[in-house]
Amino acid sequence: MNKFKIGETWIGDGCPLYFIADIGANHDGELQRAFDLIELAKESGANAAKFQNFKAHSIVSSKGFSQLDTRVSHQLEWSESVYEIYEKASISYEWTSKIKEKCTDVGIDYFTSPYDFESVDHVNPFLEVFKIGSGDITWLEIIAYIAKKNKPVLLATGASSMEDVDRAMSELGKYASDIVLMQCNTNYTASPENFKYINLNVLKKYRGKYPNAILGLSDHTPGYSTVLGAIALGATVFEKHFTDDNDRQGPDHKFAMNPKSWSEMINSSNELLLSLGDGIKRIEANESETKIVQRRALRYASDFKRGTVITKRDLVAVRPCLQNAIPPYLIDQILGLKLGVDVDIDELVKYEDFRND
Repeated sequence: MNKFKIGETWIGDGCPLYFIADIGANHDGELQRAFDLIELAKESGANAAKFQNFKAHSIVSSKGFSQLDTRVSHQLEWSESVYEIYEKASISYEWTSKIKEKCTDVGIDYFTSPYDFESVDHVNPFLEVFKIGSGDITWLEIIAYIAKKNKPVLLATGASSMEDVDRAMSELGKYASDIVLMQCNTNYTASPENFKYINLNVLKKYRGKYPNAILGLSDHTPGYSTVLGAIALGATVFEKHFTDDNDRQGPDHKFAMNPKSWSEMINSSNELLLSLGDGIKRIEANESETKIVQRRALRYASDFKRGTVITKRDLVAVRPCLQNAIPPYLIDQILGLKLGVDVDIDELVKYEDFRND
């Protein structure tokens, strides 16, 4: 059974589901908003609140994006340049200890994705686990650098081929043993069209190729139907963006979950997890009464005298099926037998009704 601890919480097979509220850039540059969102995430049922640590110059090229013919997908709606958006979304190192302290105070795990070596070193003392974003799946140097910190690692695999995943997992596996491998699609437009690209069945491929990894989903679609599907396929760790208002201006608000939808997701997900069970087909404890009232038993179709040889037309199969009843699938055991007693119509057929001679 694959499982390990994040802080005081066990995650993985046989453990409760684990939900990461990715606050990302939704703090909008305000520390108090970050605090408020941490509190809301906890109240909504999240296990962790996640941020991102980067400096604009270390993650995007101003010249590179200015030379693109067009922005991609969600960036088309941004009113400022990509570089300017990343500058505004970056957070000061001074925030880290304060955000960590706030998470500890409200009882939620602190996560962040560091996007450069300096940020990795800075956040390391405050983290129980590292998250590597999809965009860094080909940057083996940062993957190894993070893995060498000897902490669990979550790896998102959006916009990646199986070759990309295998390469990253090979590098990650050299230094880390506790890994959450997360299926992901990195289209951030919140379009319903995106559902046909989520490809949750990749999780089955991951389970076969990486049986020691815990399965997860990092998702950017509206709602939480993908989360429910991923649960059914064995995922136990989930990351969704989180905001208090989907109408706010900013790169991540539109496709994020809000407190209402997040709470609904938690409730529905736990219902589904309970519903999956252990896969062993049995008569469940809560079916003991319905087993009696819904199943059929053999009863006599008329009054019969002692010595009557019972034929198929002398019997009917009707509900209920009492404890000492004969179920219909055993009818051949009594056809052709002689009654040893008189019986009445609608009386339950019993083995002791028949003579042994």
